[in-house]
Amino acid sequence: MPNKVVHFKSIGPVTFYRNRRSKKLKISVKPDKSVLVSFPFFVSEKEVLSFLEQSEAWIRKQQEKAGAKQVSFTEGFFMKTKKHSVFLKKGPVTGKVDVQNDDVIIFIQDFQSENARMAVEQILTQVYRVEAHLLLPPRLKELAQKHGFSYNNVTIRNNKRNWGSCSSRNNISLNLQMMKLPDELIDYILLHELVHTEIKNHSEKFWEKLDQATECRARELARQVKKYSTYTL
Repeated sequence: MPNKVVHFKSIGPVTFYRNRRSKKLKISVKPDKSVLVSFPFFVSEKEVLSFLEQSEAWIRKQQEKAGAKQVSFTEGFFMKTKKHSVFLKKGPVTGKVDVQNDDVIIFIQDFQSENARMAVEQILTQVYRVEAHLLLPPRLKELAQKHGFSYNNVTIRNNKRNWGSCSSRNNISLNLQMMKLPDELIDYILLHELVHTEIKNHSEKFWEKLDQATECRARELARQVKKYSTYTL
């Protein structure tokens, strides 16, 4: 089965991801209630579908929990990003945006509709993208110079599977969703990828090096990062 998205009537969209690093079948439910099935190359399509069917009750339970945690949009909703203030207001057209200096005003026709949520998420993603390009590369450079690391290129992406990555050629990719994290966790992720420029695994040596750069807080900060989602809301 190639990587693809299939819509199931009972649980909605399911992304099938054939992962070279996977050693077993794994199902995860994202904050938007979509489902990701990760599986090794040696697993057949029949086995994947059977595993998904057996896990349906668990998936639906996790989707209910995800729905309960979703942010409720109402007129007057406000949130502060790193460099902007985002407001929701009633308007005739959902998704219309008015930018006034650092204020981003999003107009919504029906606050209860799924279209409203999708529009807000798309606009927030664009806000995060602008801020990520503005803030992350210079901070990465600053931390690299401070701790004696070097890297080649840095790219900003909207990745749903991880916060960052470092290639074999020391090109670093960063997730624009990092913009919703506290500053100390952003620094932790940047340092995590910088350590990967020298150590390409998560061995004890890697964690020792990361501890040196984070004042012996590497594993504590790693646990804090896990509380956040790479999805917009």
